[in-house]
Amino acid sequence: MGKVMIFDHPLIQHKMSIIRDINTGAKEFRELVNEISTLMAYEVTRDLPLEDAEVETPVGKAKTKVIGGKKLGIVPILRAGLGMVDGMLNLIPAAKVGHIGLYRDPETLKPVEYYCKLPSDIEERDLILLDPMLATGGSAVAGIQFLKDRGAKNIKFMCLLASRVGIDLINKDHPDVDIYAAVVDEKLNDHGYIVPGLGDAGDRLFGTK
Repeated sequence: MGKVMIFDHPLIQHKMSIIRDINTGAKEFRELVNEISTLMAYEVTRDLPLEDAEVETPVGKAKTKVIGGKKLGIVPILRAGLGMVDGMLNLIPAAKVGHIGLYRDPETLKPVEYYCKLPSDIEERDLILLDPMLATGGSAVAGIQFLKDRGAKNIKFMCLLASRVGIDLINKDHPDVDIYAAVVDEKLNDHGYIVPGLGDAGDRLFGTK
């Protein structure tokens, strides 16, 4: 079973309170999603492997550590996942970025793929799949499966707000995938939206309705 990490850092919790507020506009919402993503990236990358190195300082040689092992890839689920990419790249600028386009059928609530463009060496990368909301879990589970179908072996899922239903579905269908979330709400409404949630993340990021 993959681990589930819920962030209790005061800065993350404070910023999440602001983005959940109905009075927070698109500009501030985008900025805060960026900031929260950077803070979360710090923890998501905690288990990256290190290898020994040596550098020349102004006063001598120093034995140091550098990141070793596999290369990283960031894959946002379009469109809302785009809002988290820059925040991640602030800490890991060398990561390659892929994109998966999904939309949720309003009748069945099932995800439908309409776009997928990934790094050519995806099977060699540790991937972080991004989506601000983990509601029913359908889009996340489908996105993870799309990555696996194309050769990905090591995947983490990162979101801002998760439902217990969505977490349980990922754990059931993809028990090898770790989940990282800033906040968990317990309920979904009849339309599959998280309650109390924060509304539609894509609409709030891009100022659409």
